[in-house]
Amino acid sequence: MTKRNENTTDASLRSRAEKVLPGGVYGHMNMKKLPSGYPQFMETGDGARITDVDGNEYIDFMCGWGPIVLGRQFEKVDESARAVFAKGDIFNGPGVEMVELAELMCETIPHADWALFGKNGTDATTACVTTARAATGRNTILIAVDAYHGAIPWCTPRLSGVTPEDRAHQVRFVFNDVESLKAAVAEAGDDFAAIIIAPVHQPLGLTQEYATAEFAQAARQLCDDNGALLILDEVRVGFRIDLKGSWDQFGVQPDLAAWSKAIANGYPLSAVTGTERLRESATSIYVTGSFWYSASSMAAAIATITQLRDTDALEQMRRVGTLLCAGLSAQAAKHGIDAQVSGPVQMPLLLFGGPGGVKLGELFAQFCIDNGVYLHPTHNWFVSAAHSESDIEKSLTVTDAAFASLNAAIERQDAMAAV
Repeated sequence: MTKRNENTTDASLRSRAEKVLPGGVYGHMNMKKLPSGYPQFMETGDGARITDVDGNEYIDFMCGWGPIVLGRQFEKVDESARAVFAKGDIFNGPGVEMVELAELMCETIPHADWALFGKNGTDATTACVTTARAATGRNTILIAVDAYHGAIPWCTPRLSGVTPEDRAHQVRFVFNDVESLKAAVAEAGDDFAAIIIAPVHQPLGLTQEYATAEFAQAARQLCDDNGALLILDEVRVGFRIDLKGSWDQFGVQPDLAAWSKAIANGYPLSAVTGTERLRESATSIYVTGSFWYSASSMAAAIATITQLRDTDALEQMRRVGTLLCAGLSAQAAKHGIDAQVSGPVQMPLLLFGGPGGVKLGELFAQFCIDNGVYLHPTHNWFVSAAHSESDIEKSLTVTDAAFASLNAAIERQDAMAAV
């Protein structure tokens, strides 16, 4: 079990960070809102494991919040990136890797006739929205209620510092509700430029919801009928479930797609892919960044996508994810605890029901982190190809004990209430 006290390297770093970083650590990697057992600062990673600055090792089910898809220190990817970096990473123009990666993506993704690259998912989703407006000459973008598409004013979930103008020309619809989507299209009227949708919807703290075939096909048809564009936000899901795109299974291809996270196994990169008819519009907009042309990240992406294409990595993630999800569901039933596993098995989420569900989730997560399994109480987890059946077995041993500890806590609470 992980031991925590105030005299740790992590505690010292937190104290130092408070003096020089907003909030100590900003954004989604600030651990203050998580149970107290969560380390803030990490030091090493290998395969499916990470180690914090105090030497505590964890089986990692967050994978850097998604970017690690093959496993940490995956040699083929790291060798490719190091070889390019040794020659020089940032020049006055891109390296050959940019052309090679774009060619690979166009070969791999059915709708893709071209690709452009950035660094973050927000870069990609913003470029998609900008391209759609340039192509249609319209402004209004349809966005699902509680959807997350990035962290700048047009889409950030926090409104501090955001002006009404930043959120202008947006209409909301309910995910997977065809009638709600039709109503949003009607509200947008002649200004309807595009729908942007994540293939798997997960408002923080709520269950994940995969798009239905009916909804995906309706979105495609509504765009076609109204001269608008369909944007698929693959940032969180892409390259973990299907290399062809998450809605290929429904026979639905987007006009534009945003990619990041798993595209380069942890190296910073994002991409936009689009159809031929949008090439001129994508050329007309101005999106760029001094670090967007990093050759080493593109080399890493080539190696990552090739590995995913040519091996059983996708099947391995599906296989171990299925074992994990089935095990968690069986344990919840065995212990009589109201808990639900949702989402694709490669990106599962466990949430607890009832009025005390949030607290139970925090207790469950704290038990797991204290016993060497790193997961999140409210955000979806990620499985990588480096997770083995043995990793799942060890993790399920911990989660089984965590469920048992919840039962003990519930019994204590009931006993206290009865006094």
